[in-house]
Amino acid sequence: MHFDVVIIGGGAGGLELAAQLGRLLGKHLGGEHVLLVDRFPFHIWKPTLHEVAAGTLDAHQEGLSYPVLARRNHFSFAMGEFSALDAQRKTITLAEIRNGDGELVVPQRVISFKRLVLALGSGSNSFGTPGIEHAYLLENVRDAQRFHTDWLSASSRASFATDRSLSIAIVGAGATGVELSAELLEAHAALLQSQGSAQRFRLDITLVEGGGRILAGLPERISEQATVALRRKGVNVLTDTRVVELRKGTLVTSNGEIHADMIVWAAGIKASDANAALGLEVNRINQFVVDDHLRTSVPDVYAMGDCAACPWTEDKTVPARAQAAHQQATYLARVLGALQREQEVNEAFQYKDFGSLVSLGDNKGVGNLMGGLAGKNFFVEGLIAKWMYMSLHLMHHRAILGSVKTALLAFARLLQQRVSGRLKLH
Repeated sequence: MHFDVVIIGGGAGGLELAAQLGRLLGKHLGGEHVLLVDRFPFHIWKPTLHEVAAGTLDAHQEGLSYPVLARRNHFSFAMGEFSALDAQRKTITLAEIRNGDGELVVPQRVISFKRLVLALGSGSNSFGTPGIEHAYLLENVRDAQRFHTDWLSASSRASFATDRSLSIAIVGAGATGVELSAELLEAHAALLQSQGSAQRFRLDITLVEGGGRILAGLPERISEQATVALRRKGVNVLTDTRVVELRKGTLVTSNGEIHADMIVWAAGIKASDANAALGLEVNRINQFVVDDHLRTSVPDVYAMGDCAACPWTEDKTVPARAQAAHQQATYLARVLGALQREQEVNEAFQYKDFGSLVSLGDNKGVGNLMGGLAGKNFFVEGLIAKWMYMSLHLMHHRAILGSVKTALLAFARLLQQRVSGRLKLH
């Protein structure tokens, strides 16, 4: 197979890029020239994985089928695990696919390309901590679904345990750790409403952060507001607490041991170790080093999103956020679209930080908005921040579905929640 543009990774950035390029080339040319590759058959917006884990978002309802999206946006899709890159021959290799019985379904495939975009995302950084295998990670939808299944089982055990309690420790107080804490509390409250008083159990959540404050990458005011909100909800927020070791049922920290029936690791990001074997320049956390045009060290190979280390300021790279991937997708769509027409875009990529929003559950949130909204940085909180946080998800859907379909989808899901409830218990 050959495609002019091959995009590996169907996350927020990769999918939006494929959709924009496909629509740009049109119904008759898009599918012949643009290919999106992902190892999963459906798309979940990564910032919502904590909701899937808690059960407040149903992955089967939320997930969008890549083949359907490909048909509607005029690009091609291939499911498979990216296993090799031959930069000189301009080919990639996708590993074979086998079913649950080990039978071969799809053989190994070699795909040639004219231009390649790596949108592989990133995973968790364990920092070499011993016992990391005892923790749950939230790197993809399978991780989130595995945690959700085990969290429901643990809740059932706690309902009939002697002390009727369940303890969860979350390592890392970035956006994922903070939002997961809030979602688990909402899920627990909804779960108790379905139980008699004799089976109700206490949920103890401990949020462990090695730095001096939670949400360290965001303004201090957001950190303070989120800390107050979480503690009011009953979350035990520990800062300046470094995790030394993970054991089954125990978190060993610099300030003592913490009992935990379940441990979630949400501390730091790191790109895949396999990135270093592709023949491209990478940094210390295996991100591809790119220039201000998102070009890697190999001609005609680009990288974007969490897997790319793109220069921003003199001493900083573009942060690993969904808004960065969205902006890079728009930029690369212009660049690659122009190259398809044998033109060039000389303008460098410029990241614009529009601020950050964090969901704290219960129709509450905090955040700072900056840049193009009011010409300055300002703070939002409460229901307004929560609504704005939800609108980010809808903006992503709008980029790949269009305004009308996004509105219909949002309305359908609202009706579904009214009928079946927000919490998924199966």
